[in-house]
Amino acid sequence: MDDHNDQKEKDWEGLREIDRAISENRLTAYSWKKAWADPWGRAKIITALALLAAFVIFVIVYDLVL
Repeated sequence: MDDHNDQKEKDWEGLREIDRAISENRLTAYSWKKAWADPWGRAKIITALALLAAFVIFVIVYDLVL
């Protein structure tokens, strides 16, 4: 019976953290930290920022230089 209660507490531990984040209005910071901690998430963030920067540079060069 004690193992069952321990398992229940572990199952809800992540949801409690999200609930606290929502109640403290820090869900965005929580999401960014979790994404940055994950190697694939970090790669996606870096790729998206690089593509955005490349697009901005392209627009500037195309409009102002050419």
